[in-house]
Amino acid sequence: MARDILDLTRELGELGALLAELPDLDDFLEAGLAWLAAVAPYDLATIWQIDGDQADRLKVRVARGTLTSRKVLEHTVELGHHPELKRVLTSRAPRINTAHDHAEGEGDIFDGVLALLPGHSCMVAPLYAGERTLGLLSLDRNVCETYSTEVLHVVELFARLLAMGMLVTTQARRLTALYQEEKARNEILRADVVPGDPVSVLEATRNPELRSTVAQARAVAVSGSAVLIRGETGTGKEVMALALHRWSERHEGPFIRVNCAAIPEGMLESELFGHVKGAYTGAVREREGRFRAAHGGTLFLDEIGELSPALQAKLLRVLQEGTFEPVGSDRTTKVDVRILAATNLDLEEAIRKKTFREDLYYRINVFPLTLPPLAARTEDLPLLVEHFLGRFRQRTTKALKVGKAGMQLLADYPWPGNIRELGNVLERAVILATSQGLADLTPMLALAQLGNAPRSVSAASPAGVPVVSLDEATRRHIRQALDATGGKIYGPEGAAALLGLKPSTLQSKMKKLRLKGKA
Repeated sequence: MARDILDLTRELGELGALLAELPDLDDFLEAGLAWLAAVAPYDLATIWQIDGDQADRLKVRVARGTLTSRKVLEHTVELGHHPELKRVLTSRAPRINTAHDHAEGEGDIFDGVLALLPGHSCMVAPLYAGERTLGLLSLDRNVCETYSTEVLHVVELFARLLAMGMLVTTQARRLTALYQEEKARNEILRADVVPGDPVSVLEATRNPELRSTVAQARAVAVSGSAVLIRGETGTGKEVMALALHRWSERHEGPFIRVNCAAIPEGMLESELFGHVKGAYTGAVREREGRFRAAHGGTLFLDEIGELSPALQAKLLRVLQEGTFEPVGSDRTTKVDVRILAATNLDLEEAIRKKTFREDLYYRINVFPLTLPPLAARTEDLPLLVEHFLGRFRQRTTKALKVGKAGMQLLADYPWPGNIRELGNVLERAVILATSQGLADLTPMLALAQLGNAPRSVSAASPAGVPVVSLDEATRRHIRQALDATGGKIYGPEGAAALLGLKPSTLQSKMKKLRLKGKA
């Protein structure tokens, strides 16, 4: 027995070490059953798991031994037909079955599947961790002898470790999956605002109007009141929302963003409030939703004017009562969330048209903040340019700068796309740059103008720098893109994708400018 104890100690140590690595659950269970064979011989060892929401049914999760077969792996057991098994689960006490149990009792767990001897060795042990009952461990041996009490205690110990591994591994994998899923959704839904940590740029603004807005934002941030952030597309509304969160007492809590215009209407309710398993086709597991994810922190509802009337009503209830029901559930959930909202729409006009609820408007518009367009805050261009180029420098190692002439070109441009468009222009300049030094912004701005309304172009050259015609600047820029892609127009690595144009639009421009490429 001393050797058995040493073997058991070693096996338990190895099993614990494997658990620390968070392996695949089935691999962990199979390893546990393999190690168990050294101290509790069997011809079939089976891990039975409660079948999802069917608390009175067990199904085989893992089986090991010479008696393992496809029929064994597909076997399920109704606990209503096996009261002794149910008692093992409720009492959490293992049980050794005797020849009398097989002959006079409820039979064997594998009756109808395996032709085992009437008095064969058999035992079952509950799998539980904390308050959760997870299933059973069963051992069968095709010999007519009873497992000893000593072996029973060993199996009970192994069962507890296996159950702990089931719980820890499952929860760890689930948390990892949820994190990756949430991260992926945030990446998909995230708007192309200033990258990196743009709050510092906001705090350092030199524009008097924005400085006043920032001062107001700091004051309301600590109050916990709802804030409605308004401004044109690309002016940095999400940056302001993030700043409000950081300046608030909730700064250690989560900051969760939802773009109400980017998610299909049929999915938005589940995205906001979560759903229970089976709530609709494809809902294979429970999902917590953004409101629960933001509990104790801040929820930023971007493009709130795009919410449907039905969702507006549900959102109003959360703002009033702090409660909601996940999709498919009648269970009320209470959350502590601060709401920040943003829009570039005229909500007052939407109220007049009956497309936006007036009571919701007054709930979210407790403290309005309006961000100026980039064309009205050109004092911040050096800050923004340095911020963008610093971020791009980390990704590309190209240390470009914008000189005085280039900065004047940026100041003269109207920026209909605001900060987002500035980032796009600078990124194109970095991509197409062939060396370090000053960024050539003339062709990039010329290309940006192609998609905007015609505007007058001064023939004068800022700071004495010659300014080429718009056609010539466009020709040079397209030529750079074609050279960078080997003349290829179509595809994800083609010039059209690099320039952010449709291939047909690029071909039309090339024909007009007498440029040639290849498909």
